[in-house]
Amino acid sequence: MASVHRYQLPVEQTEWQVNAENEVSFVWEYEDGSDSLLKLYDKGKKQQWDAAERIDWSLDLDPENPMMMPDEMIRIYGSPMWDKMTDKEKVKLRHHSQAWQISQFLHGEQGALICTAKIVEQVPEINAKFYAATQVMDEARHVEAYSRLLHDKFELAYPITPPLQALLEDIIQDKRWDFTYLGMQVLIEGLALAAFHAIRDMSKNPLAGAVNAYVMQDEARHVAFGRLALREYYPNITEAERAEREDFVIEASLHMRDRFTAAEMWEAVDLPAKECMEWVEKSESMRLFRSRLFSRIVPIIRDIGLWTPKVRDAFLKMGVLEFTDPNADIEALLEHDNQVAEEFDAKMRIEETIAAAE
Repeated sequence: MASVHRYQLPVEQTEWQVNAENEVSFVWEYEDGSDSLLKLYDKGKKQQWDAAERIDWSLDLDPENPMMMPDEMIRIYGSPMWDKMTDKEKVKLRHHSQAWQISQFLHGEQGALICTAKIVEQVPEINAKFYAATQVMDEARHVEAYSRLLHDKFELAYPITPPLQALLEDIIQDKRWDFTYLGMQVLIEGLALAAFHAIRDMSKNPLAGAVNAYVMQDEARHVAFGRLALREYYPNITEAERAEREDFVIEASLHMRDRFTAAEMWEAVDLPAKECMEWVEKSESMRLFRSRLFSRIVPIIRDIGLWTPKVRDAFLKMGVLEFTDPNADIEALLEHDNQVAEEFDAKMRIEETIAAAE
């Protein structure tokens, strides 16, 4: 079945075209470059994987709670609307809310695919081009995996949410190569790590857990790529240039803060959209969720030199600093993401050995 027939909201066109004029940078120095980026490139080559082989697609989702997530993850849990729902209506909402979230992951991964291809064109260092090329393959694999999860297992999908669409358009249209890094590698990928983390660690469904664990293993390298490039570049920019990047971080963070409200989903599941959105915006669960999302981003912003008073004040006003520690060990967090993926692999090998012996 074509994707357009899976969408739960009208999709007016099968393509979204963004006008972008990239400056393409050829590099004639092939030996001189960042050793750190070259090591990351080597790691990226070694950690390539096949979504058709590494993931056990014979596993199914739960018919009443596809990814077997706690109901507390549903944004209107505990609300008057939730309390009035029948068991059948709650099953439908679980299905749709989880499909909506995976849909946004899917669309975000296609955005990352396009942005990383743009980095290959733009970045002025050969080792960065090398690594970005491995990430292009990573992102294609992520699109493949999330698309298969949605179409074969959920059998429904949602169009891209407006806040994510607006942010991707801003990133793609900007000609400056470091804005592509900042918007995609640091902000979108950093926030995605936190969102993937919730599903990876809270889902009781082995298929959903594995997909997100393996994607996170790649994303940890992608965030490291952005950090390495920008923390070498940003100390050398002017104060005016730094102010532009501070403004971009703030504006992009506002888009991301609103990315997970699912404003367009409520009517699709026959719930009063206005009342649901009012509850979501005021709910304690959304406040905590947003804080945890930004817990991955703040240490990275600090590491690249943009954790300025202006940015801190903006994050404080957004209410996303409760669980954030700007001094958190981001290297340890990223290495943990890699280890969890390897643990999924080890568990699968054990299960295959047991099955073969029976």
